[in-house]
Amino acid sequence: MFVGSPTIVNMKYCLLLCGMLVSSMGFSQDMSPEPGLNTVPDNSEPYTSNRSSKLISKTVYATYYARKFEGRRTASGVRYRANKMTAAHMKLPFGTIVTVTNPENGESVDVEVNDRGPHSKKFKIDLSEAAAKALGFFGKGVAKLEISYLPEDE
Repeated sequence: MFVGSPTIVNMKYCLLLCGMLVSSMGFSQDMSPEPGLNTVPDNSEPYTSNRSSKLISKTVYATYYARKFEGRRTASGVRYRANKMTAAHMKLPFGTIVTVTNPENGESVDVEVNDRGPHSKKFKIDLSEAAAKALGFFGKGVAKLEISYLPEDE
């Protein structure tokens, strides 16, 4: 298709891409402000971060780990321990602290995400045995819970 050595073909593509880049930059408009307008932001009020306004809350179905997972390594590399307040979530970063509340009895616990799961569309979080007992659904196996957490800082 092309005549010449591969290096000449690569150089042609490089020159074509550079030309396209330069030509697209040349058509930008001048967006300078009108004279007399103050473009300096007013920083008279100190910046305060209201992290509680970023709190995310969801009502989800949850389950808990089976006993056979005791001592096995989680996706984060630590061993699962049933007596620790931990959880598995498919998307939240490892180390995220999630407050889990059972609306049926008002019980609430804080758990740390250290694993991936549950691998199901219906369930959104897997809790450790200790967390399930503290929330009061250990014998039931499944519960509708409210989870809340702060999103990861950018």
